[in-house]
Amino acid sequence: MPIVPLGGPGDWSNYHGTGVCEGAMRFALRSGDAARGRDELAIASAAVREWLAKARAEGKRVRPLGAGWSPSNVNICSDAWLLHTRRFNRCFRIGPGDVRPGIDASGLMLVEAGALVDEVSDKLEEQDRSLWTSGAGNGQTFAGAAATGTHGSMVAHGGIQDHIRAVQMVTPSGVHWIEPARGLMDDAFIAGTGSAPLRDDDVFAAAQLPVGALGIVTALVVDSVPRFLVRPIQNLRTVERAALDWLAAGDFRRFSAAYALDLEPDFVQMIVNPYKPFKRPAMLRFLYREPWRPDYPQATPGELGAGHDALSLLGRLLDDWPWARGALLQFAMKQGYAAGPDVDDPAVFGTWGEGLDTHRPLADLFNASVTIDRADLAHVFELICAVYTRHGGSTAVTVRFMERAEGLLAPARFQHNAVIDFDGPRSERTADAYARVVELLDRERIAFTRHWAKSCRLDAARIAADYGEDLQRWRAARDRLLPDPVDRAQFGSDVLDGFGLTV
Repeated sequence: MPIVPLGGPGDWSNYHGTGVCEGAMRFALRSGDAARGRDELAIASAAVREWLAKARAEGKRVRPLGAGWSPSNVNICSDAWLLHTRRFNRCFRIGPGDVRPGIDASGLMLVEAGALVDEVSDKLEEQDRSLWTSGAGNGQTFAGAAATGTHGSMVAHGGIQDHIRAVQMVTPSGVHWIEPARGLMDDAFIAGTGSAPLRDDDVFAAAQLPVGALGIVTALVVDSVPRFLVRPIQNLRTVERAALDWLAAGDFRRFSAAYALDLEPDFVQMIVNPYKPFKRPAMLRFLYREPWRPDYPQATPGELGAGHDALSLLGRLLDDWPWARGALLQFAMKQGYAAGPDVDDPAVFGTWGEGLDTHRPLADLFNASVTIDRADLAHVFELICAVYTRHGGSTAVTVRFMERAEGLLAPARFQHNAVIDFDGPRSERTADAYARVVELLDRERIAFTRHWAKSCRLDAARIAADYGEDLQRWRAARDRLLPDPVDRAQFGSDVLDGFGLTV
């Protein structure tokens, strides 16, 4: 049986302990031992469709759950049936005969929906391939990270969902194999998965980032690039105000030359203390891409600088003594983060996957973000720091950069994006400071979006304003996949209903 009951009704908490599904019935979708991926998917998708029918007969809403990673409550639904996909995690090679004529299959892999980013990365590296971007951690399922618009970190790429080339989606009305209109997989392969082909650009762009509202994702086709190495540089440097203008203009080489190496960086991250940000050192991290070679000296994730969200260690201290927030926050940045190699240290190298790590649970940490047009960075940064200086909030501000991401509901909607994260102790003071930030950005008429999986203070009106025509296209795709309003409601929750995505 690919779906097994796990017990209930009972309570389930997400990985970070920030939300609880009360009175939930839990089930698990598990991999089998079929030799071919298409056979696995045919069995699993049929079982999921039968499970959906049983849930509907019981009048129950459903939620797919991967690693339960999202710190927001986007994956929370009480008195529901929960389908854990974490053990549905096999990955399969795709051969030349599995794709349509003219398609290069060498970079493609078939991934079951419960596979972690880490597992996908490892499988690709076994084939001398690599992901080209991902979030800062690797403990999410690949499908879950894509479903919530997890932003990438490489300055020339978009989000993790940009890797997706096809999606198997199960709804009460059928099993859909969703691809762009030009097509990807051979019809015989699709039939072997138990799916019907649905080749449509808008439906595919919706399915790349479904926010858990379009059905149950059971599999993905993930693209990759040849394996490469990265050299990290990480240091504490006092950043000049003028350097924000370089970053806003995309002159990453100039920023890198001033604070690290005189090379074009592929990744730039700046973690700043919003109290006196141009007087206190910021934590800077750069990655420089280099060609793959098998004889590179192996380094540990710690030596590569993996893991940058340890502020929760001093969260309570920061919140109890807000009058000392600036100095204590600086101490946290200096002591709590991994110390990676600096310019004068011996060079270390690793693959993209080796430089990622799994975050500790964030129950005591507030986690939010905004994504803005990179050109607005200098002005927005000044506004953010003014809010914290005036109103408090023990929060570090992290800035990273990426290009426009695929998917109709991708928060990285600008051609060139600056993603600004706010991490601090989970407290009313910290939440209030973030609320004041987004209110000020609205008053200043600065366009911005928010991460679906973080504390985002979103509602249906705001989402409609942010995504405009793309939201209408997403809803039209939803209505093709879920034409019955009862089916749309089955995938809803208080949060998703409030977003206007399931009503």
